[in-house]
Amino acid sequence: MAAYAALVSLMQILDQIEHHPSLPISVDKKQVETLTDIVVFLQEFLEGYKSPYADGDEADPLEMRIAYAVYTSEDAIESHIADQILLTASKDKRDWIGFFNCFRSRKEPTNDGPKITSRDLYESLVKLIEDLELIKKEVMEIVAIKHQLQRQVSVVAGSLMLRNNSSPSSFSRMNNTTMVCFDDVMIQLMEKLIYGKPGRQVIPLIGMGGIGKTTLAEHVYAHPSITHHFDICAWVTISQQYNTKELFCEILFQADKQMLSEKREDEIGLSLHKCLSNRRYLIVLDDMWSIEAWEKIQLYFPDNSNGSRIVVTTRLSNLGSQLDNNYSFEMKFLNEESSWNMFCQIVFGGKGCPLQLEIIGKKIVENCRGLPLSIVVMGGLLEKLERTTECWESIRGSINSLVNLENDKHCLKILKLSYNHLPVYLKPCFVHMGMFEEDSKIRVSTLIKLWVSEGFVKPVNGKSLETIVKEYLDELVARNLILVHEFGRTGNMKYLKIHDLLRDLCLREAEKERCYHVVGQHNPLGVSIQRRVVIRRSTSEKEVRDAVRSKPHVRSYISDYERSLLLPDLRFSDPNGHEYSLRELFKLVNLRFLAVCYKEGSQLPSSINHLWSLQTLIFHSPYLVDLSKPPEYMNAPVEIWNMFQLRHVDFYICDWLNDGGLHLPDPPSDKIVIMENLQTLKGVRNFKCDEMMVRRIPNIKKLGLFFFIPEGIDSDDDDDIEYGDDYCLHNIERLQKLESLSCKGHLRSALLQKLTFPHCLMSLSLSTFTNRIEDILEKLSTLPLLQKFKLHGGYFRTGKWETMEGQFPSLKYLELGWCSGLKWWMTESSHFPYLEHLSLSGVSLKEFPAELGEIPTLKSVRIYRCSEESVISAKRMVEEQEELQGEEELSFKVSVILSKHYHEDSFMMTLANRNFKFT
Repeated sequence: MAAYAALVSLMQILDQIEHHPSLPISVDKKQVETLTDIVVFLQEFLEGYKSPYADGDEADPLEMRIAYAVYTSEDAIESHIADQILLTASKDKRDWIGFFNCFRSRKEPTNDGPKITSRDLYESLVKLIEDLELIKKEVMEIVAIKHQLQRQVSVVAGSLMLRNNSSPSSFSRMNNTTMVCFDDVMIQLMEKLIYGKPGRQVIPLIGMGGIGKTTLAEHVYAHPSITHHFDICAWVTISQQYNTKELFCEILFQADKQMLSEKREDEIGLSLHKCLSNRRYLIVLDDMWSIEAWEKIQLYFPDNSNGSRIVVTTRLSNLGSQLDNNYSFEMKFLNEESSWNMFCQIVFGGKGCPLQLEIIGKKIVENCRGLPLSIVVMGGLLEKLERTTECWESIRGSINSLVNLENDKHCLKILKLSYNHLPVYLKPCFVHMGMFEEDSKIRVSTLIKLWVSEGFVKPVNGKSLETIVKEYLDELVARNLILVHEFGRTGNMKYLKIHDLLRDLCLREAEKERCYHVVGQHNPLGVSIQRRVVIRRSTSEKEVRDAVRSKPHVRSYISDYERSLLLPDLRFSDPNGHEYSLRELFKLVNLRFLAVCYKEGSQLPSSINHLWSLQTLIFHSPYLVDLSKPPEYMNAPVEIWNMFQLRHVDFYICDWLNDGGLHLPDPPSDKIVIMENLQTLKGVRNFKCDEMMVRRIPNIKKLGLFFFIPEGIDSDDDDDIEYGDDYCLHNIERLQKLESLSCKGHLRSALLQKLTFPHCLMSLSLSTFTNRIEDILEKLSTLPLLQKFKLHGGYFRTGKWETMEGQFPSLKYLELGWCSGLKWWMTESSHFPYLEHLSLSGVSLKEFPAELGEIPTLKSVRIYRCSEESVISAKRMVEEQEELQGEEELSFKVSVILSKHYHEDSFMMTLANRNFKFT
């Protein structure tokens, strides 16, 4: 895993060297070509390599040799680049060299460090290429031996093939008493097996490893009602390396005691088909990993129109939907009550827990997070120990490690199986999830930026790296290895979580292959190859400073907080209050991901362009202590336009702030660097989108702008002021890849009228306090792909908003906030054919449009501090739909948040019902 990630990263560095417009070094072209050839060869080898060390606690020596050689290559290149950057930037070269060498040697700075020349780099790469060539030779021998063995493989004798795993395995079998917690699900499954349509039916059981799929299937399979109902019952386990002939033989032997291993696969399949014909059968296919396996064997399962059933257990959600989306069972985590009941049954045989142990016991069960396998293993452990508070407290303190270590077969092996079966390109991404703190919500947008910056993603022609990462996330979610915690308003994944046991697996794999270093934790194997440093919340300031000084090749310092990953900095701080030196961090020129919380008065120095590989730059604004004092905006240096690798620049500002932002200087006119990689530019103050800017950012996808009234301009006379030409907002429609646009601040009417939109726009947010809204609604209503629209502030001159047929063809989320003057909203349900969520804040509608209740896709309506008339008319809209649908619950809910004055109104409170709630 580490080897593959390292190869992908090195490939990207080689690509940077080839295409970077101002790289401070020169690398021999032939050496680059040779390295590229070796890297491609080793990548292709690892993509099909099955490590013999996968199930062990030690890293694969071959993979680690590859990783070390690749890291050494990267270090040689990046060290030389770093030295050249620092030498060029320093006034006193000897001081800079001595200081930077102390990073590598972890010694005190000196003034007599050695200079590295291009010749030094050339000779270093000669040695490294020789090492990689030796590894390549060894790999070629492994490939040759593998091919030879494959040619010699013969069909395994039937007597050896029919081993004692033809029936449900005892490997994953839980204690029978634990099935009490699955009674309801068990009954539902049995009803689907016995009743339902007469045709052959496939029933997938879906869920993460250890959640009880196989256990549930085993108990149903063995139930007397099932054995009496079906003429034939057979159980086979499907592995990733399955053998179709063996599967047919096992089913046929269980069904009819036939042993036909000497025949061809198709002959055995026909015999199986004949055996199952005209008989009601139940076949369980346990642990299926691919649709290809099903397609190969399902042809031999006849549809006898007599209620035959096939149960498939799988960890892959997408596979379940491919088999049968209508009849699938998705296994859920146990709730608190069921978890406790299961625990008590295992530990106390169904008897009650002693009072003195109940509080501790419930905390232990809570840490199992509803995963049945975890509860079973912990219960089995505590059943054998003394039932004293001291003993149980000691167990609670180390539960995370004991859950996996107590019974390797029951827990770690099963979860590890999911990991071992991951494609090699997903393994680094999955293991990386262990860097986040326990139970943390992981923002998807940040995770995407981070994985791209880390160099985990192998480029694919025609796709952006961000698109590839989204596909990776979808695949990990489909495999039930990470969980979607929260969806966005348009249905996209917004936050993710990882179960504690799976996170523990990530940490184990990361430690084995030394993928990242946690500051403050002892690492006897050293940290020289680690590119990532994790800063936990409990880390001291001194530990962080030491980590920054001792790891010159680190790509990212990661500290996990709710909004993003924060890197502590000078006049910049982390949430623990520690302050650090930005100048020191800028000497770590290999940083690829930088996210900081800035303080008032901070400015970006020109040395930011030392970070030649920086891809993501995120700033968080502080919360103001003195609200009467506006926040200061930050000036970016002109050198930022030479940072060719930048992909995302985010300057987060609190929504309620009226000033601030990131001021970008005009790009230098003498040297045009096309920022082809730049996709996100948010929080920019008074952005000027002239012809030159359109050329520089052709691939921008997300643009967040703040506009403010210059001093001396009267905001009340904006109609007579031709204000806005300087910002060239009419050019925004020329950004043909723009998907998300946010404009905030004092958008004067003349400026707003010049704002245009490209047809590719999917999300638009406008916050303004001095504009007529009619000026903009007509423009945006025709955007074909617009899914999300938020409008805050401004006023309706006519007092009404009338929509028309054909407008807002794709809109899913609509938010109107504090739009003054809006009294009447005339619309039809067909005007918003896909609307799912509506949010109204601070509006005073005379009549809430009843037609909105007829929109079939509508899911929620949120009303926040609106007028009494608006609330009462919204209630009438709900009542009309309730009359039409009778006793059926409405597909949408209305939630109302009132001001304190209305909360005291008893009449308003009487409007509440199951579809109309006050919060």
